Amino acid sequence: MKPFGNIENDLETGKLDKDRDRTARVHRVLKIHNQALLSGLAYCISSCSMILINKFVLSSYDFNAGISLMVYQNLISVIIVSILSFLGIISTEPLTWRLVKVWLPVNVIFVGMLITSMFSLKYINVAMVTVLKNVTNVITALGEMYLFSTHHDSRVWAALFLMIISAISGGVTDLSFHAVGYAWQIANCFLTASYSLTLRRVMDTAKQVTKSGNLNEFSMVLLNNTLSLPLGILLIFVFNEVDYLSRTPLLSLPTFWCVMTISGVLGLAISFTSMWFLHQTGATTYSLVGSLNKIPLSIAGILLFKVPTSLENSTSILFGLLAGVFFARAKIRTRSQT
Repeated sequence: MKPFGNIENDLETGKLDKDRDRTARVHRVLKIHNQALLSGLAYCISSCSMILINKFVLSSYDFNAGISLMVYQNLISVIIVSILSFLGIISTEPLTWRLVKVWLPVNVIFVGMLITSMFSLKYINVAMVTVLKNVTNVITALGEMYLFSTHHDSRVWAALFLMIISAISGGVTDLSFHAVGYAWQIANCFLTASYSLTLRRVMDTAKQVTKSGNLNEFSMVLLNNTLSLPLGILLIFVFNEVDYLSRTPLLSLPTFWCVMTISGVLGLAISFTSMWFLHQTGATTYSLVGSLNKIPLSIAGILLFKVPTSLENSTSILFGLLAGVFFARAKIRTRSQT
């Protein structure tokens, strides 16, 4: 028989083991939540900054070569990631032909998403762009339902319905309504939703054709931006931006190049943070957080660019932003129940 003291030691050891297991579980949960929170915050900051600086370049400078701006931003991203990889600070996967073939559909959508965003920002104020982007949530939710068999409850659908109403009412009351800009923005909503859904599906397939069996965020950023360069250069000639670039005096201004370069660095930041955040969460969460960061972005856009607005339009914008918050709460409640 074991002495009584040994029994006490066993009991204490059992308690310590349970405490250690409980602590490990808590640390695991905190780590996961911190990763999601950190990636979401980084995505929001880079996304807001990117939209504001693009609006500044395209409208304040009156730069009429959105595709060229996109190509320059992507080139900056490729250069920075390549240098970091060469110095051994980060690791990236080699660009094999098998990987390129798998990733090409995602890249085509990616380029279309960037170009339509540039063209819409040229004609629409930032506040209305943020409200119209709510349509992306509706398309993404429908896509997740059909592609991934995701179930959305009545609260989510109610929020999505409110987003559609706010987008329509915002467009009707927009004092600076521009049909071309709205057409580009609707196209951008479809492409953005397609990008998040397609990226989620292609990630697993792409990992299988890499040499290491893994595809980190930096590799995806390098892959996306590298593949976008030849397609972007082709579109520059298709849209005849070469003639405009040869005539514009903006390219001789050092401050303009400085702003362009900053936008390129932010382009790298949003590419990395969006993929990082999508890894940590999902396509719908990715879209709903994008809705939440529209609140400070809309206010900043109206104040910085002195957008003319009315009470009806401001109410529609506020209604759309609150619908985004309602959507976020509905999604969080649905996830907690499941």
